[in-house]
Amino acid sequence: MKRIISSLLVTTAVSLTWPTVVRADAVTDWNTIALDTIMGASPARPGPVVFLDIAVVQAAVYDAVQAIGGKYKPYKVEIPGASGSPEAATAKAARDVLVSIFPEKAESLDTMYRGYLTKKNLKENDPGVSVGEKAAAGIIAMHANNVRVPNPSPDPFRGDTKPGMWRPTTSYQSGAPASDSAMATPWLGAVTSFTLKSGDQFRVKPPPALTSEQYTKDYNEVKELGGFSNSKRTEKQTELGLFYAGGSFKMVETTLREMAEKHVDKIDDSARLMALGTIAMADAAITCWDSKKHHLLWRPVTAIQEGENDGNTDTIGDRNWQPLTNTPPYPDYTSGANNVTTALTRTLSLFFGKDEMSFTVTSGYPKSDQKTRNYSRFSDMSADMVEARILQGIHFRFADVAAREQGTKVAEWVFSNVGAKK
Repeated sequence: MKRIISSLLVTTAVSLTWPTVVRADAVTDWNTIALDTIMGASPARPGPVVFLDIAVVQAAVYDAVQAIGGKYKPYKVEIPGASGSPEAATAKAARDVLVSIFPEKAESLDTMYRGYLTKKNLKENDPGVSVGEKAAAGIIAMHANNVRVPNPSPDPFRGDTKPGMWRPTTSYQSGAPASDSAMATPWLGAVTSFTLKSGDQFRVKPPPALTSEQYTKDYNEVKELGGFSNSKRTEKQTELGLFYAGGSFKMVETTLREMAEKHVDKIDDSARLMALGTIAMADAAITCWDSKKHHLLWRPVTAIQEGENDGNTDTIGDRNWQPLTNTPPYPDYTSGANNVTTALTRTLSLFFGKDEMSFTVTSGYPKSDQKTRNYSRFSDMSADMVEARILQGIHFRFADVAAREQGTKVAEWVFSNVGAKK
């Protein structure tokens, strides 16, 4: 399981050392520290819970900054009479949340926290420190780690063997062992969300029937374009699939932070953007997992290997078919990567008031020769993610499209419920 989770996070060597922080904005500085801490955790955090972890950090930072600046309404925690440095409040709020998630990292986080205050010529008794402490305490109480990760863990969930139903996959890449793992974080769709009424608020309608025209079309598409060998992919399509392979957490979170660094020059606005983006992605992940667990649709690798047993004469099976990249251990419908990517891009378009904007996305997938892609519209990144998951052989198109619709709805919901001006 640890190997699978590491793949999901697109692990990189990280170091909690001061030189990694180069930005003057405390919000993005501490977002960098938070991402490094989360991605460097050992054991690794369970699957998509990382999206919730970073949202807890940014929610606390947002409430701390807004308590002092007063430009926007708080997310949850009101702190009357707040004063002091918003930078100190940011550092303390982020530090306290991270220590609550990773108590074993308390010493290194404290060293970084004190070093940050010193570098910024701030005192540990700055009034902003108290503000950050109160904001963190309030957010931790609402989104405690034991709420996001049940303890003890529930029994493993392995789905069903009926036609169309998800079960542990037997996909591999370049001869790697079959994953055959139980569903990762099967509880996620029922955890306490950040803004949703419940995890099923934006649950999608059932997927196409196995004998339907839509299913047949999408089955044959992923079979032809998503295979590890004998695929009809072009070189350009393979490049796109590999660029977006291996997980989306670091990619989307870094893209969000870089947009704040390059285009936002006030700390209250930076805190708002980071909170909106991370909360939207967290609630999108919760929404996605609710749909995955509810509909329990099999992955393309299972569908194609069992194609002779699905009751559809137009879906020719292939017992030896394998996808271009490893299939993650959870159901197909809907796509998590498309959910969170669209939650990000729709949030950015709402925040900046337009879809047209130049930005760069960086891939962390080792087998991708292309390391960056430049875009001029947020929606183009979402469109590429739809195609990429098909080209990787791990999703049907209808699962990607439905996820994009979910991510859009979640982002719009979060934007209307968080960060309004006072």
